[in-house]
Amino acid sequence: MTIGNDKEFKAALAALDPSRQRQVAARFVESVLGLCGDVRVAGAVQAAKRPDITDVELAALYQAAKSASVETYTQCGRETDWAAQAGHFVCKAAVNCVKPAVAHDILAWDAAMEARMARTCASIASGGGTETREAETQYGLLESFLSA
Repeated sequence: MTIGNDKEFKAALAALDPSRQRQVAARFVESVLGLCGDVRVAGAVQAAKRPDITDVELAALYQAAKSASVETYTQCGRETDWAAQAGHFVCKAAVNCVKPAVAHDILAWDAAMEARMARTCASIASGGGTETREAETQYGLLESFLSA
């Protein structure tokens, strides 16, 4: 399956069960993980890749990732620090990897959008503007995941 736009991307993600959505969402977050140095976030992402993760583990990891997200939000401050903002969006993406599934949620889509925001903020911080290729990277990651 070749994915060429967000409509196809979202439809492919929606067709996955929550466990597989977590696994592919973790791949999306791994793509931007270097923008955040929080070990709680890295741990949540690694655990989300496991197909046998339990609800108890998810709940604990969710709380840890959510705490990291709140802390990074408060660290961004009044003056926009784009690098700090990038880290915050990585945390938010990780939260989506381990949050409890709700019937209408597309966890992987939410994680993908937060990862794109992280990449955009990092690009602005480095003076590169807002144009990034994160969507195409995500399309490729999903295609690889689906063909494995």
